[in-house]
Amino acid sequence: MCTEERSLVRKTLKMSLREELSRDSPERPKRGWRLVRNVTSAASAFIPKFKESALPGTPLPNQHNTDHENSKPSLPSYPNEKENVGETSLDGLDPDSLMFRDGRRRIDMVLAYEEEDYGVMTEAEARKREHRRTFQENLIKEGLELELENKSLSFDGKTWFLKVHIPWKTEMRLAEVIGMKLPTKRFITISVRAWSDEKLAEKDKKFYSKWRKKWKQLYEYDHSRIEPEPSFITSTERPGVRRDEQFLVKDRHTQFSPAQRSLLVMQILLRARYDNNETKMGIRRLLNDGTYLACFPLHEGRYNTDNPDKTQTDRRLLYLEWARPAKWYKKQPLWLVRRYFGEKIALYFSWLGFYTKMLYAPAIVGTLCFLYGLASIHSGDNIPSKEICDLSGPGNITLCPLCDKACQYQSLSDSCLFAQLSYLFDNPATVFFAIFMSFWATTFLELWKRKQSVLRWEWDLGGVDQDEDIRPEFETSVKTFRTNPVTREKEPFLAPWQKTMRYVATSSAVLFMITVVMGAVLGTIIYRISMVSVIYGGSGFFLKKHAKIFTAMTAALINLSIIMILTRIYAKIAVYLTNIENPRTHTEYEDSYTFKIFFFEFINFYSSLIYIAFFKGRFYDYPGDDQARKSEFFKLKGDICDPAGCLSELCIQLAIIMIGKQCFNNFVELGYPKLQNWWRQRSHRAVTRDPSKPHMAWEQDYHLQDPGRLALFDEYLEMILQYGFVTLFVAAFPLAPLFALLNNIAEIRLDAYKMVTQARRPLAERVEDIGAWYGILKGITYAAVVSNAFVIAYTSDFIPRMVYKYVYSPDNTLSGYIDHSLSLFNTSDYREDWGADETEIDPPTCAYRGYRNPPSHKDPYGLSPHYWHVFAARLAFVVVFEHVVFGLTGLMQLFIPDIPTELKTQIQRETLLAKEAKYEHGRRRLSTEYRQLINQKGENSERQGPWMRRTSRASDGLDAHVAVSQRPSSPQITD
Repeated sequence: MCTEERSLVRKTLKMSLREELSRDSPERPKRGWRLVRNVTSAASAFIPKFKESALPGTPLPNQHNTDHENSKPSLPSYPNEKENVGETSLDGLDPDSLMFRDGRRRIDMVLAYEEEDYGVMTEAEARKREHRRTFQENLIKEGLELELENKSLSFDGKTWFLKVHIPWKTEMRLAEVIGMKLPTKRFITISVRAWSDEKLAEKDKKFYSKWRKKWKQLYEYDHSRIEPEPSFITSTERPGVRRDEQFLVKDRHTQFSPAQRSLLVMQILLRARYDNNETKMGIRRLLNDGTYLACFPLHEGRYNTDNPDKTQTDRRLLYLEWARPAKWYKKQPLWLVRRYFGEKIALYFSWLGFYTKMLYAPAIVGTLCFLYGLASIHSGDNIPSKEICDLSGPGNITLCPLCDKACQYQSLSDSCLFAQLSYLFDNPATVFFAIFMSFWATTFLELWKRKQSVLRWEWDLGGVDQDEDIRPEFETSVKTFRTNPVTREKEPFLAPWQKTMRYVATSSAVLFMITVVMGAVLGTIIYRISMVSVIYGGSGFFLKKHAKIFTAMTAALINLSIIMILTRIYAKIAVYLTNIENPRTHTEYEDSYTFKIFFFEFINFYSSLIYIAFFKGRFYDYPGDDQARKSEFFKLKGDICDPAGCLSELCIQLAIIMIGKQCFNNFVELGYPKLQNWWRQRSHRAVTRDPSKPHMAWEQDYHLQDPGRLALFDEYLEMILQYGFVTLFVAAFPLAPLFALLNNIAEIRLDAYKMVTQARRPLAERVEDIGAWYGILKGITYAAVVSNAFVIAYTSDFIPRMVYKYVYSPDNTLSGYIDHSLSLFNTSDYREDWGADETEIDPPTCAYRGYRNPPSHKDPYGLSPHYWHVFAARLAFVVVFEHVVFGLTGLMQLFIPDIPTELKTQIQRETLLAKEAKYEHGRRRLSTEYRQLINQKGENSERQGPWMRRTSRASDGLDAHVAVSQRPSSPQITD
């Protein structure tokens, strides 16, 4: 069965089930929640409900004489456009009110647009006005109520604000269509809980329960301000409340949260037509062409002050207990975040909090590995560094110059600082930490999968994305149609060859941008080579002594600057490319945009790290190689690592890019909204005609930053890239988890502060999971195992040291390792224009890093047997490391179930209770004659024709877990 067929069958079953449950019988339970019931079918959910003729003016309901709960709004007629002026007085207006002027209807959405009196109206402005008139007519026909605030009351005298309210009947109709659930009355006396109180009591008797309670008191937010998060455990057994009074909707105004109400309003705004053409619909197109300037739900009051009656709004509570930096150690009130912002934003903060909590373990272990390296830097484990720094020993070895005619011969002891820095991160604890991080990453993904399944159950997110509608942009831009083979209805359709051509075009653009990134990396390499020549050619003593560190740091800073610039440019290009592809649904749109931007950012941020870790110095042969001097491109072969290894340079590059990116992003996330809001407020004051006029709530929110449709995308992307830094190259920088942890603690409060105080309230959305980001996390986790294996084997000196220690060392120590890892070059083999500065006197030989034969060998400068021993050991380590880690992580995935046992039992119990409830009210519906026919089916077997088979199947559909004696057995159906 195809996806469309399954979708149609699922919708048909939902509708038939609602019809069954609409009789005088109790509703089927699902954790004490039910689907919103209404007789309106899903097919007619968005059909206009009123058939009045089109109005010449902007249609508005009667502001003061409308019973918005029990009657449809009246549609006044205006004799001409001039009379459609909205409300021009300040009567009934309160700057902090969230209601219409009548004080009864809540403002669920605000639309803003501008009109100026310039005399003659342009054709474009006339078209926009006509679109607004038609659009607002259709909004009222769909059941919404509108109230228009005249532009004369606005701050600049030219901005109109249209307030939208969704009444009860329209609310219920739409809630049924999208599967939103409400509290309902319980009718089953059996306990719905699948767990027992004995287990909870035993848990409290543990020896650590006392300390756990104290930690919980410190960790929990202030319950005197915010109630504890509602759970099904507490709601099913509430002392002092009668069982038959639980789960009742007692207030129509508060049954849906403001976030849910804005979601319902948006369903109509997305589908309301603004032209006689059926394909021209949706608020998003009107926002894109400037017909409307903004569409946003209102924040609930001010965040920095209490209400006049000393009560606190949800926004105020979120600011006090969640968005302030002083609450960094407190638990997040996710249920309040969900109620205020919706499930999508709450799920993001739940994931971010879980990821931050999981970072504590690797941060502690990584810090201990670093401290071990710091404590043992002068111990026997660090013999190679001691030899490099020993001026009377190997440290006095002369190294070959790094460039021709500008560089000089150097002493090995000049690399002492690099050698000590490398040991801090390249010590015996590095391998353990790399293996630990591989297990940690797998554990993180598996535990999040379990956490997500619990949230999906608690927040009723199951099946949210199954019946997703077509994007309005897709419907209006696609000119080809087809007949749906399942519904037999006409629908927009993009042919496969058109999709292919669009994908080819966008893929070419992505590859071009990746080529630009590669060019930037190549530029930093050329800068590094050129800078070394310049420093050694004429700089002072200090720069010459620290030339390598100075070059590595400046190259990393330049690379970071290029990365941040390309990120800003490509973000706009990716949106344009995704619009060209024109995905069918919003989920497909987000997934396409996600993979484009991540693929580019992966190359953008990690390409320089991949080059240093796996390619730098791998193409270098020996100082007398003429291939490296044939062209500018082949000069890249001369970009070699320090004799102490490439790991120190990789560490510097990783630290600068990771920490620099975090600091820059945090500054931009906090500073840019503040700067933008300051400028908008300054512009507001400059154009305000009457400073004494009150600043209304919709004007206050209008001047805040617009979060946009992809409000959370940048937040997810930032964390995913950080996850890559923490896992892919953690062997080179064990402190990465610590810096990530510190950043995330601040990130949670910074994002919360930005959403609560600096941005407009985003539109609430319902999602089932974190989307494509989980697949990206999984891919990074698998790549991290391979990456760390190669970093340990090829970037660090762990394998060469072990080979020397157990194969070549006479006393199984690392004494003599430095001399063993260097090869000799006869300076007489330099050509005339090669070698060091002419002022230098050439020594007989100089050393360079590598395993090659000496000049006196029959194959001078060829690969020595030592090279092949090390090569084989490195390859063997990579294969063994990958197989062991992948095998053990696979076992972890096998033993960690995706769904907790308690939740699985609870879901099974709910299914059982739903079957029993379905059977119970099904039995009550059956008439006496119908039951008699079923009871006689065994005695009259000759009647079992097609009609009886249909009735028996209907009976089986009402089957449930009850005693056989209490219900007739189903007949044996034979085909």
